[in-house]
Amino acid sequence: MKTFTATDAKSRFGELIDMAQAEPVRVQRQGRNVAVVLSPDEFRRLSESASGKVNPAVERLHAESIKRFSRVYEALAK
Repeated sequence: MKTFTATDAKSRFGELIDMAQAEPVRVQRQGRNVAVVLSPDEFRRLSESASGKVNPAVERLHAESIKRFSRVYEALAK
């Protein structure tokens, strides 16, 4: 991950935005991380994964597991 100081981020904002399209860019002020700039696609991907969306393959495997092992699950729940 590339890093910009807050001063550089301000003076080279266009470059910062361009770089963020390829990978997230960290912004630091006095050596502390204060922001991360990322592309809209990466933000969307992270938001969707955080919102509880489950990979369709995982949903399918879970459904198959319920069908196959339902008796075991019921016994364990008692």
